[in-house]
Amino acid sequence: MAFYRRFRTSFLNFSMGLLRITVRRSAPPLGDLSGMMLFEILRRDKFQRFVLTVRQEGLLSGLKKTWRYLSARLQGHGLSSLHQNGSGPILSSEYMNRVWLELAEKQAFHISTAPALLQKRRKIVLIGDLNLPQCRKYRAEQLAELWALEGVEYGFSHYEDVRRSVALLQDATHVIFYRLRSTPVTSMLAYEARRLRLPILYDLDDPLFSVSAYGTYQNMNALPLSQRSRFVNEAPRYLDVINSADIVSVSTPSLIEHTKKLTPRPVHLRRNFADRTSLKAGARAMGQVQRDDVFRLCFASGSHGHEVDFAQIQKDVFAFLAKDRTRKLMILGHFDNKLLPSGLGDQIEVHPFSSYRSYLGTLAAANVAVMPLADDAFNRCKSGVRVIDAASVGVPSLVGNISDMAALVNDHETGKVLGAGDSWLGNLEALASDRAGLRAMGRAARKALENNWAAGSNPRIIDPEILDWVHA
Repeated sequence: MAFYRRFRTSFLNFSMGLLRITVRRSAPPLGDLSGMMLFEILRRDKFQRFVLTVRQEGLLSGLKKTWRYLSARLQGHGLSSLHQNGSGPILSSEYMNRVWLELAEKQAFHISTAPALLQKRRKIVLIGDLNLPQCRKYRAEQLAELWALEGVEYGFSHYEDVRRSVALLQDATHVIFYRLRSTPVTSMLAYEARRLRLPILYDLDDPLFSVSAYGTYQNMNALPLSQRSRFVNEAPRYLDVINSADIVSVSTPSLIEHTKKLTPRPVHLRRNFADRTSLKAGARAMGQVQRDDVFRLCFASGSHGHEVDFAQIQKDVFAFLAKDRTRKLMILGHFDNKLLPSGLGDQIEVHPFSSYRSYLGTLAAANVAVMPLADDAFNRCKSGVRVIDAASVGVPSLVGNISDMAALVNDHETGKVLGAGDSWLGNLEALASDRAGLRAMGRAARKALENNWAAGSNPRIIDPEILDWVHA
């Protein structure tokens, strides 16, 4: 608490200086509101989001996002720049109040017939928490390609962009809420969707609603107690929104089973897949790789806490590196370097995440990608996005049998699936001794990705019941 107060005071003084520069170029009303807006965005929940971004993406990314948000607020986004009788800005959760009251007074509040029944066209709108780049890509952006193949229009919005979200709802026939928990803003958006008689699907790719999954999730040990408590406290708020939807889609079969334990809603599968953008970016990265005699294995960590997963195989990996100085480990993303042995320093490369293109370019230089997971309920629900990324650049994957990653690997053809008693060291040695066979395995992984895991109505990717929900 003391740290929060000190940080808030320091950041407030710094930001007020920047605001004065920006506000001088703004309309007078914005200048009057600058102090009020700055104090509002430095609420404790906003500060916690800033800290989480810094932990996951680094300080520079956190500062950039904070400034983008502040700039958007100055332009009238987030909190509306509209005023009610000069009394101040309208809260995002009250954005629709005046419209609703006017419609009610004119006896025009309720919609008699659902838009999907009146129109032959279909338009899906996804409104979600899109702060995490991987989530935004795999659960929001790439849906445009899938639904276009079905002849369905599609648009998406971050839920805090209230103006865009509300505008998209007016032209929709169906709505998807992605990764949303119960807040005044999400309740307002759900209320408007129901007023418009839009069918609602809730989509999720992690068991954020599950206290039992969090309780055994070993990666949580890397987080401070306050953050672990916050995740548990928010779990019921995710379930509230899930239970308010008509149907639910999740990213893996294990997550289907786990979700069914806490909701009576029908739950269906919508796996992540390889969109054309990813396949093109992967092909470009493959073409730029210059091979040498170094054998590189890659471990990717998209967020904090995955040191626990790497610990499952670290003894085997370090032994593998120690046997040959031309072997290297590439760590992509977040990792606590203090856990790495000093004696292998020149054989370990740590590459922080930047752009997706840069990530694929680094990944393409690997000979094999290793993807261990600790065995717990949360990890059993994990999807195969890392296998998709590796296969897109022609890199075979060495995976455990804990998550859905195993479903995307054809054992001994596009990679290897290892059970609890299998030796990671032995399998790495076997792969390193057959470079030609390993390259063929990588080519097979890329071909299987194109043939089996690209966008389309493939039942491996999307349950027919979801397609029926849209086309009915």
